[in-house]
Amino acid sequence: MLRMMLRPRWVLALLAALGVAAAFAILAQWQVGRAVEEATVVERPTERVRPLADIAQPDRPTDQSATGQRVSVRGTVVPGDTVLVQGRLNDGVAGWWVVAHLEVTDAAPGGLPVALGWSADEQSAREALDAVDADARGGGAEVEVVGRFLPSEAPVVPAEDGDPNAMTTVGVAHLINVWADYDDRPVYFGYVTAAEPVAGLEAISSPPPEQEAQLNWLNVFYAIEWVVFAGFAVFLWYRLVKDAVQREREEAELAATEAGAAGASGGSGGEPTGR
Repeated sequence: MLRMMLRPRWVLALLAALGVAAAFAILAQWQVGRAVEEATVVERPTERVRPLADIAQPDRPTDQSATGQRVSVRGTVVPGDTVLVQGRLNDGVAGWWVVAHLEVTDAAPGGLPVALGWSADEQSAREALDAVDADARGGGAEVEVVGRFLPSEAPVVPAEDGDPNAMTTVGVAHLINVWADYDDRPVYFGYVTAAEPVAGLEAISSPPPEQEAQLNWLNVFYAIEWVVFAGFAVFLWYRLVKDAVQREREEAELAATEAGAAGASGGSGGEPTGR
């Protein structure tokens, strides 16, 4: 079989098969590259504090790139619009957020919900809420908040046997109906969780957004297919050579059998005579 493989036509066929296999291997490598490229996570510097004006505008949807970004914003707290949001987890413990209405002054004017802190005790949360409103009524001084900017949450309908006014999400669409005299005024469709809590509350646990990457398994499957095709190209060449060797052996055996039969028939063609 080795001598058959070394014949010129089969050497050329082998080179052709290797060329086809190499092309398939390149395609497989390209598919793997596509899968890895699509799975690459684009790093966002979410922990660098940026002005709110750089990442969000009022009355516009929150961009994906702005989600989880740490921001700084200045504004005045509107008294009477502070609310409690219940059922908020802080390191696995349910409690209450105190969420104030901040009118932004160092960016495009608009209302911005700001979560000022968390408490596991409702009474402590209400006392902090009253203190925030009292400070706002007393002077209305401009405050600066540094925290993480997050998109507005969807409102949740309270349970039938629960408090109809209870809030469990920071939904801007819900809050503008709670805030006094807020018809047709600009609003940010997101909120900020303050890094430093107000007195009487604990800091809200707001870790940076998780950055996950998933492989495109369809591209991986295509890559495996190309590898199989490359192997099949070489196998097909081997199979053709093997079939050719087998065919030549059968033809040689058949020729030998026919020659033997012809020789036997010629040897017995005449009988010697003697007197």
